[in-house]
Amino acid sequence: MFLIETFVYIGTIAFAISGSLLAIKKDLDVFGVLLLGLTTALAGGVIRDLMIGNIPPTNLADPQYFLVSLLASLATILFYEKLNRFEHGIAFFDAIGLGVFTAVGANAAISLDYSQPFLIITMGLVTGIGGGVLRDVFVREIPLVFRKEIYGIASIAGSVVLICTYEFISLTVSLYLCLIITLIIRILALKWRWNVPIVQKKTNI
Repeated sequence: MFLIETFVYIGTIAFAISGSLLAIKKDLDVFGVLLLGLTTALAGGVIRDLMIGNIPPTNLADPQYFLVSLLASLATILFYEKLNRFEHGIAFFDAIGLGVFTAVGANAAISLDYSQPFLIITMGLVTGIGGGVLRDVFVREIPLVFRKEIYGIASIAGSVVLICTYEFISLTVSLYLCLIITLIIRILALKWRWNVPIVQKKTNI
């Protein structure tokens, strides 16, 4: 489907830029920047495909995704100063990638005739956050999804909208809604500093 292919390329580029920007911020060398960009862009899809038995994973079987990620990372290195002028550059590109890959992951489950809501949500969530989790772990940061930020919840909300709509309207429109809802929730959470409550530690007196 042309729409899904377009989504995949947009998400791949956005996540590759996100990972590369963070790598440069952490003073990694060129190889480290490229590797972190590739990991952020491809890992979520690889994990999803392994979970649903699609072996070899699409991201590894089709080299164009690797090449697109590599080119996006190289472009980030070349134009880092311009990209870094965006106040929340990493978060912005990460939000785009989250929205796109949530839609792609949820659609992957639906396209295989899985109708269980939990499975569809899980595939959307794993595809959306998988690369970002590994990216943060590699640079020794607590992954966003484990912090108080609204990140995974945005992905879940997008998949829920898809589940509630795709049987009543066209799947294409539902995928757009999934992407847009995920992206809007994530962007608004960043703008208005919406957070999930953290567990308060009790101190002994």
